[in-house]
Amino acid sequence: MPEFEYSRWDGTQQFTPQSADSIFDQLSNYMMDYGENVLDMLDQLQEDNPEILDLLLKQGYIDRDEEGKFMVTGKGVKRAETRALEDLFEISRKDKLGSHETEYRGAGQTVHEESKPYEYGDPVSNLNMHETLKNALYRQGGGSPIHVGEEDFVVHDTEYQTSCATVVLLDMSGSMMRYGKFGQAKRVAMALQSLVRGKYQGDFLQVVGFYTYATSLSERELLYAAPKQVSIFDSRVRMRIDLDNPPAFVPEHFTNIQAGLQFARRILSRQPAQNKQIITITDGEPTAHIEGREIVLVYPPAQSTARRTLAEVRRCADEGIHLSSFALIEDYFYLGLVNFVEQMAEVSHGVSAYCDANDLGNMVIDSFVGGRKKRRVVG
Repeated sequence: MPEFEYSRWDGTQQFTPQSADSIFDQLSNYMMDYGENVLDMLDQLQEDNPEILDLLLKQGYIDRDEEGKFMVTGKGVKRAETRALEDLFEISRKDKLGSHETEYRGAGQTVHEESKPYEYGDPVSNLNMHETLKNALYRQGGGSPIHVGEEDFVVHDTEYQTSCATVVLLDMSGSMMRYGKFGQAKRVAMALQSLVRGKYQGDFLQVVGFYTYATSLSERELLYAAPKQVSIFDSRVRMRIDLDNPPAFVPEHFTNIQAGLQFARRILSRQPAQNKQIITITDGEPTAHIEGREIVLVYPPAQSTARRTLAEVRRCADEGIHLSSFALIEDYFYLGLVNFVEQMAEVSHGVSAYCDANDLGNMVIDSFVGGRKKRRVVG
């Protein structure tokens, strides 16, 4: 048994109550794994520790919606994203001005010590006045006043920085609840949102959750998200869902990577950026696919589903989209998934990797920041 020593309170010991920041960080940390359901616990917290809830309300991290239910405010969502980024870590073909470092030089935001002769279209703000005046003085052989000609102008060289359009496909199937995989994947997606907002403001980023269906997730919806509950436990499943007339009960915990890729491709087709990529995070082989106006649910995974999914991978690649696929594996049971993401990379000429949930963050961030430094030619 552990032994504890107690002493009488004499008024000199310092008591530091928890701040609203630390309390909200604990709340959002639970939401990473369990989603919106955590907010239901706040009613009990109001009864047991009303002063703690008052701190969160006063600091603007939570509020009540029109129905009186607790909700996370925009301030709270941004703090959760920032914390996710801080916990994790600290592109690519030329495109319109953005903030992703590439190996190419051109108009951008990073100014180098090196200079170059002025070319039409170079920003005048990058003018190297010292070198310009020196050129003019040398050309006219000294003396004053100094007459500056067009041939004298020199500008600081800059590093071209590109903007990108990215869709993160987040697996929300039932198996993602195990081993904390979904919580870690969600932290990575939220960290990317914080990164884009803070450093790559010219970028477009959208998170899409895929399960039996696929749906886009706003920043708040992502924080609220949780994997779909397993609703059928048959050892073999062969089921067709009519999209135009769906039944009252549809199992949602299947893995429809094809639907996610289709959704992402449509989103990126509306973006003007030439640099486009899809980052897929999954823990399972596809167990659902689309045939016409039907969704087909198949378990165990079947080759027919894999073929249709890989066909969609090829469509994405044909449209110039770079694909990075990350397989979350825990044991030998996932070897089929490893093979599948390698097939995705082979078909798309993209990137595939497998890791456990704890290693996911750095791998995805590295892919996001550095994986698009190759120029892609479409057609």
